[in-house]
Amino acid sequence: MNKSIVFASLICCLLVPPSFASPATDALLKKYQQASAQNISAQAGGLAWSKKVSNKGTQRACTSCHGTDLSKSGKHQRTKKVIKPMSVAVNSERYTDEKKIEKWFKRNCKWTWGRECTPQEKADFLTYLLSE
Repeated sequence: MNKSIVFASLICCLLVPPSFASPATDALLKKYQQASAQNISAQAGGLAWSKKVSNKGTQRACTSCHGTDLSKSGKHQRTKKVIKPMSVAVNSERYTDEKKIEKWFKRNCKWTWGRECTPQEKADFLTYLLSE
């Protein structure tokens, strides 16, 4: 085979980001998709991730605790507890347990947005987080 074709193929493979989906994320994304009317969007998830919302007199966003660089640790605003990186490229334990994913969506959506997230929001967030 032509060496330039092999080299070009290798470069293309290196430029394509890896998929970090797990059986847990696959199942949840399917569940969320069935419960929502729109297409899942990593872009919408990223916009919502940084959206500031007024809740209990303070402005909050996911980035308030998790930061903007998901490969680095965050810190809870109130408790100051360290939060392990959200990026599966750095923290391979992320998004492997469906119950934990649901638990943290429930807690974090209520704390940040003052309500539970919709299935559409969860799907968008999860897709965004898996892409980072």
